[in-house]
Amino acid sequence: MIFSSFAAGLCLVTAATFAHAQQTVTPPPVEYSIKENYTKYEYRMPMRDGKNLFAAVYVPKDQSKSYPFLMERTPYSAGPYGVDFSPRRLGPGPEFTKAGYIFVVQDVRGRYMSEGTFVEMTPHKPVKKSPADVDESTDMFDTVEWLLKNIPNHNGKVGIWGNSYPGFFVSASIIDSHPAIKAASPQAPVTDLYMNDDSYHNGAFMLAANYGFYSSFKQQATPTVQPKKWEPFEYGTSDGYEYFLGLGTLSNIINTLAKDKSSLFPDQARRDTYEEYWQSRNIAAHLKNVKAAVLTVGGWFDAEDPQGPLTTYQSIKKNNPGTFNALVMGPWTHGGWQRNDGAAIGRVSFGAKTGEHYRKNILLPFFEKFLKEKDKHAAKNDAKNETKLAEVYAFETGTNVWREYPVWPPKNAQKRNLYFHDKGKLAWTAPAIANAFDEYVSDPAKPVPFTSDIATGVPQEYMVGDQRFASTRTDVLVYQTAVLEEDVTIAGQLSPRLFVSTTGTDSDFVVKLVDVYPPEFPDANATPPGAPPKDPQSAHFVMAGYQQLVRGEPMRGKFRNSFQTPVPFVPGKVEAVNFNMPDINHTFRRGHRIMVQVQSSWFPLTDLNPQSFVRIAEAKPEDFIKATQRVYRSATQASRIEVLVLGAAK
Repeated sequence: MIFSSFAAGLCLVTAATFAHAQQTVTPPPVEYSIKENYTKYEYRMPMRDGKNLFAAVYVPKDQSKSYPFLMERTPYSAGPYGVDFSPRRLGPGPEFTKAGYIFVVQDVRGRYMSEGTFVEMTPHKPVKKSPADVDESTDMFDTVEWLLKNIPNHNGKVGIWGNSYPGFFVSASIIDSHPAIKAASPQAPVTDLYMNDDSYHNGAFMLAANYGFYSSFKQQATPTVQPKKWEPFEYGTSDGYEYFLGLGTLSNIINTLAKDKSSLFPDQARRDTYEEYWQSRNIAAHLKNVKAAVLTVGGWFDAEDPQGPLTTYQSIKKNNPGTFNALVMGPWTHGGWQRNDGAAIGRVSFGAKTGEHYRKNILLPFFEKFLKEKDKHAAKNDAKNETKLAEVYAFETGTNVWREYPVWPPKNAQKRNLYFHDKGKLAWTAPAIANAFDEYVSDPAKPVPFTSDIATGVPQEYMVGDQRFASTRTDVLVYQTAVLEEDVTIAGQLSPRLFVSTTGTDSDFVVKLVDVYPPEFPDANATPPGAPPKDPQSAHFVMAGYQQLVRGEPMRGKFRNSFQTPVPFVPGKVEAVNFNMPDINHTFRRGHRIMVQVQSSWFPLTDLNPQSFVRIAEAKPEDFIKATQRVYRSATQASRIEVLVLGAAK
């Protein structure tokens, strides 16, 4: 969700909110004109409760054949408004514009030109007693009914797609859906805002991203068009670490936006337990009676919605046996598969244009199959031309190859443990010694930054960022394996199992899994005598010793037993802190090392834990205290990370 630009309905990352990773943007092909090939219409479609929702409909000018609908519902504007104005692209990519669809883009209820009141992550209503009981499922149903009756030259089939917040609207729209909806692709779908999604990760508030997003995304009166110019929020500095640390408490941070009564930020920041507000907005709990074929898409390095696609896929699979349900996970940042070529994030290369490959070879064939292919009971000779789709397409980082699996996580992945040992060692064997621990002092006045970049938002590159800046700090514990003799592939969920104590009454524990590159690549020094030295910007030099973040997650300690009922730590008492991190599919190559880092702040990605047991939104300056954190690594208190291993683990 937290990536919108609101401009022309493109849903791109704003400069005010995030600093772009160093990726190549794929522009729409200049040789194909939307205006020359499509006619635009604008409609206000009646819903069952009397409200009208605005939609722009783009119909192919070639009327020699019928077309399916391909629809996006968005809170980020269906503009540009006016039948004489067209967007730069239609659908998920330029490949779709040429393929031929009736494209529909709709402002959701209460946004821009649509009537009604916008509700954040509209709760689904399983029981509708009257026409007044509306949700995203009913709005989609009524929209499809209207389209089928009023737009000519269609083939009776509807596909829906959306990325991030629009991905949520896809998920919500396929519950008890209209029978004409044959294919749906929720992409980076916001799913359960509190549970490792946009708002909270294991009870820790995702500060920088939410602040950047909600400084622009507000309640609005409708109807309204986009402003001619978006005014970025003025931080007064380019350094977000400095900005948030200067404000001190979360209450001070909330107050900078709370004076704007249309701001949604205060409500998000103050609801720090998994209360009914969040539970009612968990769309995964309602993904039942899904009849459309579903292709859920996500990115391994998505900073906003890393868990949403995985939860959506698993929920549909559990509740809808027999429904085609597929998952694509690529080496992408938030929505990077849609707007970038997917060849790299920052310095980390993936060896190919993965975004382009996905759009041409997975996404387009999916919609073509379910919206255009003839009935499977038609002529027998059509069967050999039928599009075959795997259930899971998972890009394997490290080796940079696409893998196909019949299910995710792979069935042959075996549970193994990476144990913490003395002298910073990490091993597959459990420790045998007694009463062993490592400790550090965590100071809220000097929190560990989440990136070495200077930025006010969340640079997407941080998801694969070099962690050497953190591993040299005294308030970060570092454990690493010996140099790997064989490749090790970890595929699935990561689960830290920590034994800790603190001198405070609350604490965060941030765990990061890191791929440590060799200090020198094999030919880094192989310069022939007399030849000029190698380019210091070459990969051999830039990536030598690189500590690539593969996955990192915080855990707010007071929620270690329950996200509904926080409890304090007893100072000095050893307690188990167990939590889960989103899945990965990564191969640690021979010659590399596996590293784990443990720390108690990750600022300002997450808000500061005062390290005393208080409601953080109400914490006073005097509540913020230093604390000594201990992580235990003995035979009876063996801190570790549970992983699922496909490759060798020696």
